[in-house]
Formats: sequence, C-alpha cells, structure tokens
Amino acid sequence: MSVANSVPILQQIFHPSDFTPASEVAFIHALKAALIAKAELTILHVSPKHESEWMEFPGVRTTLERWGLLPKNSTQSDVAKKLGIRIKKVQAKHNDPVESVTAYLSAHNTDMIVLATDQQKGPVQWLSQSIAAPIARKSNQMTLFIPKGVDGFVSAPDGSVLLTSILVPIAETPTPEPAVHAAARMAIRLNLPSGIFTLLHVGESTGMPNVRLPEVSGWQWNRVVKPGDVVDVISDTASAVKAGLIVVTTEGRHGFLDALRGSHSEQILRQAPCPLLAIPASSFMASVV
Repeated sequence: MSVANSVPILQQIFHPSDFTPASEVAFIHALKAALIAKAELTILHVSPKHESEWMEFPGVRTTLERWGLLPKNSTQSDVAKKLGIRIKKVQAKHNDPVESVTAYLSAHNTDMIVLATDQQKGPVQWLSQSIAAPIARKSNQMTLFIPKGVDGFVSAPDGSVLLTSILVPIAETPTPEPAVHAAARMAIRLNLPSGIFTLLHVGESTGMPNVRLPEVSGWQWNRVVKPGDVVDVISDTASAVKAGLIVVTTEGRHGFLDALRGSHSEQILRQAPCPLLAIPASSFMASVV
C-alpha cells in the first residue's frame, strides 16, 4: 500500500488556544497544515468567563498577509476564495478546559489536534503538559504537540518550512507502521527536498521490528538500535540527529500517551527538544499533513 493511498489529506484541524506566545507557535503550525491540506481550521479558546475579546484570537489574515499569500487589507472571504481554507473561531465558557475541549471534539469531526505544551513543572495551566496529554488521550486523535520555547519547523515570519531530520521511535507494540507512514507523508506533503528519517529502537537489536519503508525522493532511512532508558535514549537521540520532529504511534493502555503521572509519555513530552506528532494505531488510515 503506497503512502498516498494509505494516508488521505486532512479535512479538519483543531487548535485550542490560550492566547500565549507558546500557543501562537502552535497556531502557526496549525495554519500551515490547513494551507497545505486545504482544510478547515477551528481555533477554540476556553475561559471560565467570556472575558476575552474576539480580536485576541490569532490573526489569520495578518499572518497570511505577512507570508505573502494575501494582499494587504484582505477580507475574510479572501481566505477561502484565494487559499481554499476555512477558519472557525470559537469561544467557550467552562471551568475545565479538558472537558470543554473533549466535549467539542466529540460533537465535531477532527483529523488532527495541534497543541502547545508547557514542559516545565509547576502550577497547572490551560495548555500545560498535564492538560495537553489527556486531551489527546481522551480524544483518540492524531495530535501535534509544540513544546513551549520551541520554534518548531514552520517559520513565523514567512511561513517557510525547515525540516531535514525526523525521528521515529519504534517497537513491536504498538505497530510502527502508522508513525512510519505519517513521517513519510509529512515529508511529501511539505515538499521537503531532502532529509533523513531515523528509525530508533530502544533495546536489543533482535527486538527491532521489521518495517516496510516507503520511498520518499531525496530522503533516506537510517535504522538505529540503542540500549538504555527509553526516555533518555529518545531525548538524546533526538538531540544527536537534530530532529525537527518526533513521530510516534500510540495505542491503548500501553500507548505513548496512555498514562500521565510517572509515565514514559509524560517524561518524553517534557524532554522533547522539538515538536512531537502522536498517531493512534487505530488511525492507520487516518489523514496527516
């Protein structure tokens, strides 16, 4: 099965925002994904009170004008007519952001969630690590995490993409194919001319899964096996190969984001030096950028 046939294009992208600089970086990535896929982007802000002004939402047209995709003083209709994407901005009043977001997702189709995460320990905030992870887990949707303080692979000034190294940690369980195909699709859809996919297995070489690797023009696949602590090895390898993105498969109670406290998932998200794309195993046929 080819990458193109197994992974359809995104139709619905969802971005919860708390109007912080970290969330602004996540918005940039969500908007870029919508542009590439010609998809609908929904931006949701949750607050205990309707105290935020509509103008506080990320400036879609301002961003697109800065990227040179729309002329100055463009209209709202220009976004759909000239670029083929649809934007929805939703404000919700709720004391529990997780419940509010998951309730919205249960009532609306979504192919991918783009979330900012706070890697620092401390008081729980709206898009902190301890909130972002359960949103992804409860919704069972493909999720792109953008760690606080990380610029990511999409340039805020001009919308260009710089991504030449993608790390894909793999094991026998969950099946690595969704992550492998998602990584390949990402390189294809972003029109990345060249780069390296690093398949990382933490453990013994005999445990390295046998994965059929898609061919991506200009890109090569490297297989790496390292012993040691899963969290440390993934983090160290991501830094060593200068990964711009980590792609993982998640599944059930043994999945990457299943547990929170003291789990590998929480620790890896806290240490990730770059954005992380989590693909539920059940979404092997789901869409990615």
